[in-house]
Amino acid sequence: MSADRETNHDMATHRDIALLLAEAADEVEIGIAPYQAVVRGGRRRKARRWAVAAAAALVIAGSTGTLALAGVSGGDGKQVAPAATRPPTAEQRHVYAPQRTTLASARENGKDWSVTLDVWGAPKNEAEAERQHAAMGEYRVHPVGVTKAKDLIGIDRYFVHLIVGDVETTAVMEGQFDRSDSNPGEYLVSGAMPLHTGKQGTAGSRNRLVIGDVSPTTRQVTCTWNDGSTTIVPTAPKGAGFSWDFKPMIRQAKGSPTNWFVCLAPAGKVFKSVAALG
Repeated sequence: MSADRETNHDMATHRDIALLLAEAADEVEIGIAPYQAVVRGGRRRKARRWAVAAAAALVIAGSTGTLALAGVSGGDGKQVAPAATRPPTAEQRHVYAPQRTTLASARENGKDWSVTLDVWGAPKNEAEAERQHAAMGEYRVHPVGVTKAKDLIGIDRYFVHLIVGDVETTAVMEGQFDRSDSNPGEYLVSGAMPLHTGKQGTAGSRNRLVIGDVSPTTRQVTCTWNDGSTTIVPTAPKGAGFSWDFKPMIRQAKGSPTNWFVCLAPAGKVFKSVAALG
């Protein structure tokens, strides 16, 4: 596995990305890694500063278009907070079941393949963390560095899966989002891995698939292959769907503060580098 590992040390404490080796990888190229099975992804930041503003959308039923925020009395005479002001439940925060987004899908050599992103909301306390830990086990994901359930508290996590045919791999990438970082700057984090849709072990299967995330301001990503050719990845137009005729695009993902892209090298070519244009 290869990874874009340019790291901005000023931002290193804000977000930690871990790239896990794909199970089917052969002749995987690995950079300097803290231990055998994990490569820490880097990031490139400070090209420009940006800020993410979270906006709450309220859907209001009624003819007046207004929303009453005053408390409402329950049957026992006690004040009951209106639904709009109640904190979201763990289920609404996707603590026990992730939000899943398909980032890419295609058909090659008679096999369907796809890349999916699962985003898990942060548990607020140890009870929520215990339930999330059990739920993650059912999804066959085990966050790197988590030795006990309470390690999950306060952290939004993601897992990227590769599905070829009917076989879903364990997570090929994982990491966490730091939503307290409201001004993180532009960045690019990516990993390259094999995609086996034909004969196993062929040169064309090695590090053909590139998956990464970029800041919301990124307009274009360029993947460069070992022969110098490139694949340009534009921002997905509004309403863009998927087809089995693979078209790489930068896409938004449910629950993710960053946008995501997937590149695929033509048969016989492998990953060399990736760059983003803000």
